[in-house]
Amino acid sequence: MKIENIDMPKIEDPRDVILKVTSTAICGSDLHIYNGLIPQPEKMVLGHEFMGLVEETGSDVHKVKVGDRVVVPFPIACGYCYFCQKGLTPHCENSNPNYGPEGGQVKQKGGALYGYTDMYGGYNGGQAEYVRVLYADFNLRKVPEGLTDDQVLFLTDIFPTGWSAVDWAKPQGGETIAVFGCGPVGIMAQKSAWLRGADKVIGIDLLPYRLKIAQDAANSTVINGKEQDPVQVIRDMTEGRGADIVIDAVGMEADRGLLDKVSATVHGEGGTIEVFGQAVSAVRRGGTVIPIGVYGTSYSNFPLGQIFDKGLRLAMGQATVQYYIDDLMELVRMGKVRLDDIITHKVPLDEGVAAYDVFNKKEEDCLKVVLNP
Repeated sequence: MKIENIDMPKIEDPRDVILKVTSTAICGSDLHIYNGLIPQPEKMVLGHEFMGLVEETGSDVHKVKVGDRVVVPFPIACGYCYFCQKGLTPHCENSNPNYGPEGGQVKQKGGALYGYTDMYGGYNGGQAEYVRVLYADFNLRKVPEGLTDDQVLFLTDIFPTGWSAVDWAKPQGGETIAVFGCGPVGIMAQKSAWLRGADKVIGIDLLPYRLKIAQDAANSTVINGKEQDPVQVIRDMTEGRGADIVIDAVGMEADRGLLDKVSATVHGEGGTIEVFGQAVSAVRRGGTVIPIGVYGTSYSNFPLGQIFDKGLRLAMGQATVQYYIDDLMELVRMGKVRLDDIITHKVPLDEGVAAYDVFNKKEEDCLKVVLNP
């Protein structure tokens, strides 16, 4: 990672806008690129969580104008293809030249994402002073008067992602919902669980400072996975059955030992599915497991037999941000949820390289970094 001056982005399609970025964030998914699990050999501006002021509009942009303050959903979606019309915006057929129905392969991905490697479209992201935004009329959302950047920035990704995880589980109210991972997405999932009527919300992590933030920001019951067996603790809390819904907000970059790393290398796997396996054990029979953390490859030790025997439902994938963002914006505007209480570091954009290092190493009790150009 390094800071460089590059050419000013330009309107390339009449549906584009150029955005002057006012706030952007480092996401845990950015670390997958940073650490090489999702490779990017060529230069690219990273960042898919950003917002700002409309600087310039293409000739076919009608819903926003120069000077409007907007947030940008991280999936790039055209708004009119088969999948966009069904609300499945991360699967847009038109935004990514590497789109394909097979999926999961190097040249068979879903819709494009900002700043997320050539495989996902090759578009520069928003960790910059200016960024080109595509399909502006469909994607951009104006920020209501009176709301600060910090209050709405996470509508770009982590709040809709946490909300998606809970919504896909179809809660009816009164559930016990356990979330593996008390990073930004995990805490947003815990906040969402309360908003959807959970009776008990449990957060699991290995780091005490992240557990403390989950307690304070999401009012969750927390389990330190280094000190206790989270599966057993969850069963003890639920009369031996397990949680109704378990969300894996960790993904492939979970903490792991040497043997797991060797096995992953031998099988050509990116990271590990250890946390997913814990989620399958921690959920009750007939329950639901939602992996919302990123998994980038196939895995040879996928617990299919256990899933079948327990009669579990699974749902997973990139968050359908455009489908949820208007309702979630209203929750923020009405004060029903607070998003900025997970920010631990705010630094100028030109200090971003150091901020990546701190975030990656989990130093300085770092949970969420916001960069201001």
